[in-house]
Parts: sequence; structure tokens; C-alpha cells
Amino acid sequence: MRRNLTRVLILAVATGAVVHAATFKSTWKAPDAGTTTFAGKKVAALLISQDNALRMSAEEALARQLVALGIQGVAAYRMAPREEMQDKDKAKAWFEKIGVEGVVAMRLVDAKTVTTYSPATWTTGYYTSFWGYYGYSWGAVWDPGYQSTDTKVTVETLIFSVPGNKLLWAALSETTNPKGMDAFMKDLVTKAAKEVKKEGLTAKPRK
Repeated sequence: MRRNLTRVLILAVATGAVVHAATFKSTWKAPDAGTTTFAGKKVAALLISQDNALRMSAEEALARQLVALGIQGVAAYRMAPREEMQDKDKAKAWFEKIGVEGVVAMRLVDAKTVTTYSPATWTTGYYTSFWGYYGYSWGAVWDPGYQSTDTKVTVETLIFSVPGNKLLWAALSETTNPKGMDAFMKDLVTKAAKEVKKEGLTAKPRK
């Protein structure tokens, strides 16, 4: 996935295509998600990726965003050795030991190039004289068509309650023609943090 993502990012820069920031194409929310709050609690920022450098950078950025919302955001790579984090049972033990209440997990699910074709068209009218031709000719234009290439990257973002072992919120986001890895990940983690706040997960519990 890293190699494929890097390739499409390079293509986006090379073609100078129009950039569209990440947008959530589909979302889901647990009916009782509003009863959960992470205010003041420890929440892990987790990027599921084999690229350790990318993972560390993204998790640190997301953790900072969570801290700004009044949450104890912590980059998951700091919680346990890399090889143990990829083992479900060992990772669970670390999460419980550290007292993590929630997880904001992100995973790259698709990176591809999409080519759009607009076919050539020809329109004309009937004419038998110059002025008849002249009148029709402006509407009888051949359009040679065109081809455009865009790069699209899809990421899933999930928010879990760890003690309840429950999914609270899920979404698929799509970014068109991202202009580089750093800008791409910064945009994603910023939007992920905004969703945490939007869903009321940063609200202080009522007394």
C-alpha cells in the first residue's frame, strides 16, 4: 500500500491535477455513542500501516490534535514494541496496562488512479445556402473530447471504546490528487479530530 500510495501521490504532483481535500463519503454512528465521552481520558491515536515512519508521524499528529481537544492523546507506537502491537492479544494487554479508554484508528484502504474520458462529438444541421450554412455552422462544432487523470486515496477512520470493546463511529474518506504525504496526513488527522469533537466524545460528563 505504501508503494502504491507513493506512486499515486507522485502522479498527482506531476500532472498538476486539481486538489480536493479529504471528504467523508460515508459514515456510521452507534445509536448510543452520545453516552460515551473521552474528555480527560487516555485515547490512542493508531495508524494501521507497515510503514513505521508514516505511522509514527501520523500518530503523533493525531495525538496532538486529541490533546488540543482536552483528551490525553497518545501515539500508539509509544505504547508497545512494534512487533507486539501487531499481535492482538499482546496489544490488548498493553492497552489495558496503560489504561486506554478509546482508540481513533486510521487505515489506508485504497490508492488508485482514475482516468475519465469525454468522447468526441459532432453536431450539424441541414443547409443549402451560404447563409443557411453560416447560421447552422456555429452550432455544428466538432468537440475533440478530452481525457483527465485523477488520483484517489481512500482511508477508513474508526473510533472505538476500549473498555466496552465497541465501535462508536466509522467513516470512509476520499482525497483526490493529494499533493504530498505530509499534507495528505495532516489533512486527514485534522478532520479525524474534528469528528471526535463533532460526535460529542470530548464533552465533559454531566454531574
